[in-house]
Amino acid sequence: MSFDPRALRNCFGCFATGVTVITCVGPDGELIGNTASSFNSVSLDPPMILWSLGEHAHSMKAYLAADHFAVNVLREGQEDLSNRFARPQTNKWEAIDYETWETGCPILPNCLAVLECSVAHTYRGGDHVIFVGEVLRFDNDPKGTPLLFYRGAYQKLQAG
Repeated sequence: MSFDPRALRNCFGCFATGVTVITCVGPDGELIGNTASSFNSVSLDPPMILWSLGEHAHSMKAYLAADHFAVNVLREGQEDLSNRFARPQTNKWEAIDYETWETGCPILPNCLAVLECSVAHTYRGGDHVIFVGEVLRFDNDPKGTPLLFYRGAYQKLQAG
């Protein structure tokens, strides 16, 4: 079965998602970060999450070599961070403050939530690799508002 890729992408875009920046440390010590909206909780016991990355992403080798990664869930107003880490550029970390926790993965400041994970599994899924991580540590702001992505654009959460 063949689909028009743009039409299918538009269909997928009807599902509103939060926006994350996934970070790790590459084998040579390089800081790695990519914007991803393909993030999901998997299990509470054990605590597990998943995310996926296009198989041709410049940073794929680094993520596959890493034992750990961090999920930085962006909050409303962090569109600049999302845009910065969505593009393949060499200076993504220039002038970016970050901290590290036990695994050394970069933790971005002022995120809505952060989960530091160990890599539990990786799977090929079509033109992506699915990373499943076991949560080692997490933190969140219970009063924050998420950065949302819907139909190809950032959106604001409307209070009900």
